[in-house]
Amino acid sequence: MAKISSQDLGTQPITKLLIKQAVPASIGILVMSLNILVDTIFVGNWIGSIAIAAINVVLPVSFFIAALGMSIGIGGSSIISRALGSKNREKALKTFGNQITLTILLTITLVVLGLCFKDSIILSFGGKGNIFEPARIYYTIVLYGVPFLALCMMGNTVIRAEGKPKFAMYAMMIPSVTNLLLDYIFINVLDYGMEGAAWATSISYIICFAFILWFFLSKNSELKINFSHFGLSPSLVSEISSLGFVTLARQAVVSITYLFMNNILFDLGGEVSVTSYAIVGRMLMFAMFPVLGLTQGFLPIAGFNYGAQNYTRVRETINIAIKYAMIMATFVFILLMLFPEEITRMFTSDMEIISKTPSDMRWVFAATPIIAIQLIGAAYFQAIGKATPALILTLLRQGLFFIPLILILPKFYGELGVWVSFPISDVLSTIVTAYFLNREVKLNLIAKDGA
Repeated sequence: MAKISSQDLGTQPITKLLIKQAVPASIGILVMSLNILVDTIFVGNWIGSIAIAAINVVLPVSFFIAALGMSIGIGGSSIISRALGSKNREKALKTFGNQITLTILLTITLVVLGLCFKDSIILSFGGKGNIFEPARIYYTIVLYGVPFLALCMMGNTVIRAEGKPKFAMYAMMIPSVTNLLLDYIFINVLDYGMEGAAWATSISYIICFAFILWFFLSKNSELKINFSHFGLSPSLVSEISSLGFVTLARQAVVSITYLFMNNILFDLGGEVSVTSYAIVGRMLMFAMFPVLGLTQGFLPIAGFNYGAQNYTRVRETINIAIKYAMIMATFVFILLMLFPEEITRMFTSDMEIISKTPSDMRWVFAATPIIAIQLIGAAYFQAIGKATPALILTLLRQGLFFIPLILILPKFYGELGVWVSFPISDVLSTIVTAYFLNREVKLNLIAKDGA
């Protein structure tokens, strides 16, 4: 594999560079999403449809804790990309050391608290009726592996900030492949049920962590830190936190969304509706992988060139990223509109769920073609270190629009009100993001570039 320098982010053609960054990220997200997708298919067919709902209850809790690692990773990586762009290597090293310290301290604390209050947490997130016991089993075991997942998510963003997208891709592929193999062994061969599904997930996180640790200790990484870099710097912690809070807030809102959705749907349609949402949720994670991968590839390019004050390249990156993201999102939209029933049948043979889920899925993905503008727009502000607009735009879709809609519309339209809230919030958030992104480009990038 040819060596890739972080300085390439400021010199190579944007289209070529975006593809080089986005394709590995997309493949990594694809494999990770396939892992979640196939894992759900295995659980649904080998354990039962209730197990799908149980995992859906646990995911927002475990992912929120793991998202601490991602938020620290993205917040710090924005600093690292700009520091490398401005030739400030020592700041990049100190930032990375602080990221590691913060991730370990915060995630372990939350895991301990999560285990102490697990029953009340599971019930709060919709683990009611027959869903409770399998959710409790899965939750307890998966939380043991969550600190390793958080370190993986943090390390992965730093690897990408260095301009090493292929290694970041490998880091995402390893736990996915491992989890599927262990799923087959623990669930299908050894018949361990929910315990097997949970242990397969936790062990895969540990193996991923081992790979990322190897990367940073090997000659592949440019970031060679020492013990002095682990000491927390108040200024860096503040900067990491302000930028990383955008990602953490987004995941917090996602977790709150799951809390409301699981409880509202359980009250309106029982376990069938919760299971339908779990299937649609898996498709949300899986189907958008090319757009999310492109967004991940966009971040270091925009951040590096902004740090290097090359504003023409920043504008070019925004335009190309939005164009390609919209093309891919439209392709996803067409597939999901045409084949929702076939997709549902992969997860379960329960005819009640099969008859209900396709309609729900069509509503959820109805505005998919335009969502690329919202994702790239919010990512841009995060990449250049403007935490406040990044936070606001990131929270627009689910926090400011979606959650109020699912609390209001079901009172008038029942369960249909829940599903139509998805496209309405997509459209509203995209309009607002497009306005602020266009304003930022005109007032800052064009003005600074003298264009």
